[in-house]
Amino acid sequence: MSDEGFLIPVVWYDGVTALRREGTASWSGDRLLLVETGGAQHTVPFTDLRFVESLRQEQVYGRESLPDFRLRLPLDLPPEFERHLPAPSRYGGWIDRLGLGKAVVVFGVASAAAVALFMTAPEWLGPRVPESFEARIGEAMIGNFGNRLCSTPEGDAALAKLLDAVDPADRQVRAGIANIDMVNAVALPGGQVMLFDGLVQQAESPAELAGVLGHEVGHVRERHVMTALLRQFGLSILLSGANSGLGDTVFGLAAMGYTRDAEREADEFARARMAQSNVSPLGAAEFFERMAKESGAGTDDDADDDADNGSGTDITGWIASHPSAGSRARAYRNAATEGANYDPILTPSEFEDLKGMCEADPDVEEFEFF
Repeated sequence: MSDEGFLIPVVWYDGVTALRREGTASWSGDRLLLVETGGAQHTVPFTDLRFVESLRQEQVYGRESLPDFRLRLPLDLPPEFERHLPAPSRYGGWIDRLGLGKAVVVFGVASAAAVALFMTAPEWLGPRVPESFEARIGEAMIGNFGNRLCSTPEGDAALAKLLDAVDPADRQVRAGIANIDMVNAVALPGGQVMLFDGLVQQAESPAELAGVLGHEVGHVRERHVMTALLRQFGLSILLSGANSGLGDTVFGLAAMGYTRDAEREADEFARARMAQSNVSPLGAAEFFERMAKESGAGTDDDADDDADNGSGTDITGWIASHPSAGSRARAYRNAATEGANYDPILTPSEFEDLKGMCEADPDVEEFEFF
C-alpha cells in the first residue's frame, strides 16, 4: 500500500460555517485530502497547517489562512501520515527543537551567568563610570536635600579647615553638613561628602570628625561610591534620583553598604591622611568606641564579629551602615604614635562654630523623619 493509501477517520470544522464535519483524511503529494461521509472532498496544503494543541485523545490543527479552521486527529497516527504534519509544540518552539532536558541545562547555565554578571558587574563597572555622569547623579541627589544644607560663614570656614586635614589634594571633594538628626555620614557620587548634623553633635572633638570625614573622602578617592550604589540600588535609583523624595534619598544612602575591602581601604586612606597632617587618630578611636557602646555592640572580638556579620540589634546611624565600630576603634588606636605631639585641627571656637552651624543658620530647613 502506498502512503496515499492510509485513511484516517477525522472530525473538522471548515472555519467558514459552524458545521461539524466527519470523514476521512489522507494525503497526496503536498496536500491533505479530507473526504466527508457524504462524498464531498476538500484539500488543505500541508504548508497551511499549524499545530494548535494536544488534548487527551487527539491533536488539533488549524490553518494559517482560516483562523477558525480546526482539524482533530487521533494521537496514534501512522508514522507515514504523521511526518507530513507540523510538529507538535509542548513548551515553545526552541525548547521543543532542543528538547526539554537540554533546554533546562541551557536555561540553568544562562541564569547562573546572569547572576554572576549581576554580582560582579558593579565591581568593574563602578570605577569606569565617567566622572561627568557621576557628577550629574551627585548633583541630583544633593538637589533632593533642598534647603536642608547648613551654612554659616564661620561654620563653612571650620569645615573647610577640617577638610584640608583629610583631603590635601589640589582638587578637593566638596563637603557639607545636612540638617538631619541621624548619626551618619555619606559619600555621594561626583566627589561630594555629607555629614549629618546628628553625627556632628555626637562628636566630642575635631579629631573625631576628622576620622569620619577622612573615611568618606577615602570612599570618594578610591571610587567606591558608584560601585556601592550600583550594587545596592541598581541603575534605576541612580537614573531617578532627581525625582525621588528626600526621605528615600536619606534612608537609601544611610543603608548603602560597601564591601569589607572597600571599608578597610577608606579607613586606611583616612589614617594615612591624618598621619600626613599630624592629626591624632585617637579621636577617631574614641568616637568609634563610644558608638560601639551606645549601639550595644561593645568592643570585644565577639561583638566585632557579630557586627561584621550583620547580626547586631541596633539598626540606626553609623553602626548600621558601616562595619564593626570596635575593630575600627582598635585600628585607629593602634595607628597612634606613642609620645607624638599632634597638632590641633580646629580651635575650640572653630569647633563650636562647626557644631552650631545648623542651629545658627536662619534659613535652613529641618528634615522630619515622620
